[in-house]
Amino acid sequence: MTGGQRRRLIGAIEGGGTKFVCALAESPTATLERVVIPTRDPDGTLRDCIEFFNAAAGRHGSICALGIACFGPLQLRSDASDYGCLLGTPKAGWSGVSVLAPFRAALDVPIALDVDVGAAARGELDLGAGRGLRSLAYVTVGTGIGGAVAPDLRGARIMHAEMGHLIVRRDPRDSDFAGICPYHGDCLEGLASGPAILARWGCDLSALPPGHAGHAVIAGYLAQLAVAIQLLHAPQMQVFGGGVMSAGLLPEVRKQTMALLGGYLPHLRDALSVERLIRAPGLGADSAIVGALQAALEALEAEE
Repeated sequence: MTGGQRRRLIGAIEGGGTKFVCALAESPTATLERVVIPTRDPDGTLRDCIEFFNAAAGRHGSICALGIACFGPLQLRSDASDYGCLLGTPKAGWSGVSVLAPFRAALDVPIALDVDVGAAARGELDLGAGRGLRSLAYVTVGTGIGGAVAPDLRGARIMHAEMGHLIVRRDPRDSDFAGICPYHGDCLEGLASGPAILARWGCDLSALPPGHAGHAVIAGYLAQLAVAIQLLHAPQMQVFGGGVMSAGLLPEVRKQTMALLGGYLPHLRDALSVERLIRAPGLGADSAIVGALQAALEALEAEE
């Protein structure tokens, strides 16, 4: 920094069902400081996020723009009276909460808002596994399940996609489990999210013994989502992230995706082509926070 010019700093928040990640950065790939805040009640969680940016400002300087990437469903229409508010979410205590208003009041900077998977899809397309491609779908499998396709065509839709609540065909080995979604019971999230796995088997997927049917059951549900995404959106790549995927599910998801497609799509008839299609995140666990930082930078540049 020379000539007394103010350093342009940007901030980002990735809000998830288990944790909120806050970052202060010089660019989407140059983070100066970050913190992880456990997700609890809305007031306390959002207050801790604001306190992070206020404290970090004393060490690095104030941010000039903020990107928020939050779990949904989230009202993203800027002309709606509840813009920035969570809608009917399964996350207890968060329905109707504005994740935008507290930051507008406390920080007084341009704010870009998206769902977490939307930001993650952007991050992976521009700076991660899909760099150089024209389209990419991102799926997160963790406390909840969500998915988004980039580039986003939200302006032509009522709201963002809610892929986690897709109704899936039940695995016969899983017929006794009712599912945990408070809205749909045995939708994809109700069957294959981290809490659903814990409710069914009493442990995380990674703690199940090798050869346990649970690995194939969960991979089969996620393969149904992969097939639906490909048939509906035809992205060049699908990226699967989130804590549940850390149990080594990707090879089985690919295998069952190819089986479900049944040779219908000529470019996805062999294992290598499906391996190229369905990938792990190139940005690791940072897909959404990088995407949110990108959005913050764009919001800042739009104001200049």
